[in-house]
Amino acid sequence: MPNMSARRPSRRSGGRQARLVTQSETTGNEAVRAGLSGGRYKPLSDADMERIHNAALTILDRTGLSDHTPELLDLVLPKGAVLNAHNRLCFPRALMEDLLAGAAREFYVHARGERAGKDDMHCTAQSVYFSNSGTAVTTFDAETKSYRPSTLRDVYDFTRLVDQLENIHMLGDTVLATDVTGDLAHDMNVTYSILAGSQKPACLTFRDRSHLPHAIRMFDLASGGEGSFLKKPSVIFGGCPVVSPLRFGRENLELMIDTAKLGLTVDLAVPPQAGATAPATLAGTLAQAVAETLACVAIVNLINPGCPVCFAAWPFITDLRSGSFTGGGGEQALIGAAAVQMGNFYNLPTSVGAGMTDAKIPDAQYGLEKALTFTLAAHAGANRLCEFGGMIGSLMGCSFESMVIDDEAGGMILRTLRGIEVSDETLAVDVIHTCAIDPGHFLGNPHTLSYMNNEYVYPKLMDRERTDTWETEGKTDLLERARVKSDAILNSHFPNYFGAADAQVRSEFDIVFEADTMTRPAPRANVV
Repeated sequence: MPNMSARRPSRRSGGRQARLVTQSETTGNEAVRAGLSGGRYKPLSDADMERIHNAALTILDRTGLSDHTPELLDLVLPKGAVLNAHNRLCFPRALMEDLLAGAAREFYVHARGERAGKDDMHCTAQSVYFSNSGTAVTTFDAETKSYRPSTLRDVYDFTRLVDQLENIHMLGDTVLATDVTGDLAHDMNVTYSILAGSQKPACLTFRDRSHLPHAIRMFDLASGGEGSFLKKPSVIFGGCPVVSPLRFGRENLELMIDTAKLGLTVDLAVPPQAGATAPATLAGTLAQAVAETLACVAIVNLINPGCPVCFAAWPFITDLRSGSFTGGGGEQALIGAAAVQMGNFYNLPTSVGAGMTDAKIPDAQYGLEKALTFTLAAHAGANRLCEFGGMIGSLMGCSFESMVIDDEAGGMILRTLRGIEVSDETLAVDVIHTCAIDPGHFLGNPHTLSYMNNEYVYPKLMDRERTDTWETEGKTDLLERARVKSDAILNSHFPNYFGAADAQVRSEFDIVFEADTMTRPAPRANVV
């Protein structure tokens, strides 16, 4: 066992932090909500979208995809898909047009328990939600500014942290449980840790199709008993069924097939990388990404017509100086938004990877890259901005402190989506007249007070103090303030939402996460 030390408790209970707590109690966040509409940002013209669409259909009709399985061919060849002279699976243009016409335009992901109803997600055209995912292999330690291998305990800790963050709407496996060996054991323990840590909607993936029935049994136990999950699914199922360029990945393809057969929502991610596994041009990468994503939409609908499936084209960027993946920058923000726009072109539910900063700590680079990719994707109308909370270091790491920073940024972005309400009441012509004459300001006016909470989002971490106040109160930076907030949650919030069903779960599954460890702060391993 590695040498362990307790997670540092919050050090400051007074001063600015106490004042911010008081302010948060009197100025509630009423200005934003989940599911606000995007779609105003359109980097592609109508003619551009038509050309990308036609290019994608040509790719599917002529080039097709390789590495198909006999099972897949048995499912789709009798229904109109074909093999070309190169033994690649192709989807004729007329078939694609018919399938797109009948594809599901929306889906729900339900919350559980006390969150049911109020935190359900309705994914439809351009309704925006922020969703965690990423499966980073390391966790950032703010004290040493270093990375350590992530663990199952980190999965639970990130989940219970998100359980208390209002602007992250969907759970996911943000980090990999590197300390759990065996594919089935890994998948079931990660699923357990996420379901125990929050009742928000979730997106999960599994290493093998045989794990899906086991997971559904666990979902039932978390949702109220036998058959309860399928009545109101609280989880959608992700993975990467296509390996760019234009090849199938067997494990995730099989999971997609089984999910479609059950009529459950098929999430996916199709991540061609410009200049490496896709053309260097953004337009070419978009055409390939759209084709690969539409192939998945076609397969799902050939298996189960109308089964909900997410249009999840996730084009990535390569730094062509080194050939390495880069998650930040203007090109990533631009192509991600354009991919969302193409999903809106088909009127399909969408997701996109965003916030995949290359920065190693929450610094100026972090803020710039996150703001670019988050904002453009949201304003393009992504149903789900994935990789949202805490991801850092080009998707290799996740940070508790970054998670709370991103949550606060999410509120600000949602406020921009809401836009400006223009009415007689908000134009306030009479209020301007009265206040201009006497007393010469608007502070304390009933109109001001009535809009104080529902017109503005008030940050709790972003510093708006005077410079002299900032100096006398310790000169803290954003990382330190985020650390105080994340520690406060992680030192006090220890849910197990399985409740009485926990004993049954542990009797049926090999849960290595001991129940009594979910009642106290996590130890922190020395950085390796």
